[in-house]
Amino acid sequence: MFLMSGTRPDLAYSVGYLSRVLDKPMAEDVIRVKRVFRYLAGTINKGIVYKSDSSPGSLECYSDADFGGCTTTGRSTSGLVVLHAGGAISWLSQRQGIVATSTTESEIVAATEATKEIIWLQRLFGGIMELKHTPVLQVDNSATVKLAQNPEFHRRTKHIDIKYFFVREKVIDGVMDINQISTEHQVADVMTKPLDKVRLTYMCDRMGLVQD
Repeated sequence: MFLMSGTRPDLAYSVGYLSRVLDKPMAEDVIRVKRVFRYLAGTINKGIVYKSDSSPGSLECYSDADFGGCTTTGRSTSGLVVLHAGGAISWLSQRQGIVATSTTESEIVAATEATKEIIWLQRLFGGIMELKHTPVLQVDNSATVKLAQNPEFHRRTKHIDIKYFFVREKVIDGVMDINQISTEHQVADVMTKPLDKVRLTYMCDRMGLVQD
């Protein structure tokens, strides 16, 4: 957990998943822990590298959700990653507190958490330097983008709790913007589900995680 919180965002989903069974681990959970240890042993020199000439004065923001990914509770997993200077500076992998009834709902819940993080980072950076660009949240769900940008779309999504329209409010206020990105390039995907080796390596590269 210490590594995941400080320098290894690629561990976020695994640590979060394994933490769900701390009270009553099974034999298969021990096997999963050993797999994480083997992965760490093979990537012991991997860390985040920041570059001063990589997108200076801007935040790259991504949010994603794995709809109904938890088979025990039916809840989805939210994931977010924020990059600056070519490396991850903030990330989250967390099981949602509600059972989402649609992909759009799970994605808007994740986008809400990302929006809160963006606002906090804007305030933090405000005391250090000036951000040259309005942060743009990248999501891979078109309905979520429409919901955040177009109030008329609300007629089709009345089942979503009103508090999650916080995202749309911040878009209207110009605090941030929201765009659709292809799932292939969705960096936050690494925070919501296990990935194969090729895709995990690609996501680590995108987050600035390199082998020394």
